[in-house]
Amino acid sequence: MRPLLLTRSAIALVVLSACASTTATVAVPRTIQPGAPGTPSQVISGRPADATSAPKHTAADVTFMTGMIAHHQQALVMTALVADRTTSRDLRLLALRIELSQTDEINLMKSWLRDRREPVPGEGQHSGHTMHEGHLMPGMLTPEQIVTLQAARGTEFDRRFLEFMIQHHEGAITMVADLFSSPGGGQGSEIFGFASDVDSDQQMEIARMRRLLAARP
Repeated sequence: MRPLLLTRSAIALVVLSACASTTATVAVPRTIQPGAPGTPSQVISGRPADATSAPKHTAADVTFMTGMIAHHQQALVMTALVADRTTSRDLRLLALRIELSQTDEINLMKSWLRDRREPVPGEGQHSGHTMHEGHLMPGMLTPEQIVTLQAARGTEFDRRFLEFMIQHHEGAITMVADLFSSPGGGQGSEIFGFASDVDSDQQMEIARMRRLLAARP
């Protein structure tokens, strides 16, 4: 009986040693927290990563989303003018692309606000107006510029539309920069991804519109 007991004890020691070895080699998980566009990411380890993996939204986040809804809505006002005022196929395709993408983004931003129980422009007590009514976001056209665009036709409309939409897009890029420069702004994964996409998309469309504008007489 003694040899059998020794064998069992030896096996137990081997198992315990293996478990201890496995535990000792487990790597501490790391989280990569992305920085704003143009800034480096940060590596966060252990408990601090858990604490920052799901940051709560901030007032700056709400201001950005609410303001960008109004900003996008004006872009839709501008694209709605295209069909009756130009014969340019390129301009019509550009306007359609802007209309589709910004309509989807408006719905996304409203859902983001709704999910966080924040006021949604155009809904409830905010129906019929936006929280930024009377205050233009960066790049938004003034009432006088809208009237000028409405009155234009043909090549004059093409030129003014492109100039005004470039101005409009540059304003959206400024809004993204303002968000990321605000304390805690844009750190949630969803709003970070959305704002970064807005920045890159607007940059690409500005480059496309400048090429179209350069080709105009």
